Formats: sequence, structure tokens, C-alpha cells
Amino acid sequence: MSAIEILLPDLAATERLAASVATQARPGDAILLAGPLGAGKTAFARAFLRAATGDPRLEVPSPSFTLVQTYDTDIGIVHHFDLWRLGGPGGLAELGWDEARADIVLVEWPDRLGSEQPSDALSIALAYGPGMYGAGTSSARALGAEALGTGETRHATLAGWPERIGRLA
Repeated sequence: MSAIEILLPDLAATERLAASVATQARPGDAILLAGPLGAGKTAFARAFLRAATGDPRLEVPSPSFTLVQTYDTDIGIVHHFDLWRLGGPGGLAELGWDEARADIVLVEWPDRLGSEQPSDALSIALAYGPGMYGAGTSSARALGAEALGTGETRHATLAGWPERIGRLA
């Protein structure tokens, strides 16, 4: 599986990448967002959903407490999962994972999927860019999920979707 790497110098670049992914997504796809707290997973998901609905003002709360939010979009039904609080794949059935797989699933913290992680998914690993603090620092922990902002460089590594990945760079 080939991977591409993209530098995301600011929030606008992350939003452009998310919009590009939204143009390529179709029912049955899984988009897996990995990275430390504050790396931009929720910002990416919000931009993806806004692009998919065509509504730049769409309210997209983080599903950290509900674990999943469902959206009716122009590209099909999208289920946004935030699995941070899930201990492993054992709780997926309760969340409707199997049914959701017929639609588009957008997953934060995909490591919690365990063996349920789709092999045909687009995986996007977000990381802090040059000059940013590491995932384990107190600064990163203090920032939380809303950390990505203007001027905060991130790095994205994309893998999967062999027929479509070239259209995302």
C-alpha cells in the first residue's frame, strides 16, 4: 500500500484536505483518523462533514460523549465515530458499527476498532509538524481536541484507497 505525505501549515490546509477526501468518499468507505490529542482529528472531521453537506456553518460537535453522530450529506449518510472512550471493539455492536459500514464511516481513534478495522479504509495519520510539541507533553494535553488553529503546522500521512489516493494530494 503506497502512502502520501502532506504538510498542513494551518487549519485552512487541513480543511482543504478534508474537502478533497469528501469529494472522493462514497458509501461503504471508512476514513480512519489517527493521531495524538490536539493533532486535528476533530477539525478534519468537522471540515469533511461541512464539505460533504455543502454547509460551511454546519454545527459539528465532537462525538466524544455520544461516541457516534450521524449526518445526512450530499455524498450519503456519514457516521462520525469518536472511539476515545471505547476500550476496544467489544462495544461496536451497540453503536451500530455493522449497519454503519454500508454508509460512510469517519472514525477518530481507529486503534479502538481492533480486528474490526476495515482493510480497505483510507487511513489518515495526523501529527504535529516541525516546531510543535509532542503528543505526551503537558502543552499538548492542555490543548485538547480543539488545538488546531491558524499557523499550527501539522503533517498528514495518507494510506489506502489505491485507485483514489493520488487525487487527494
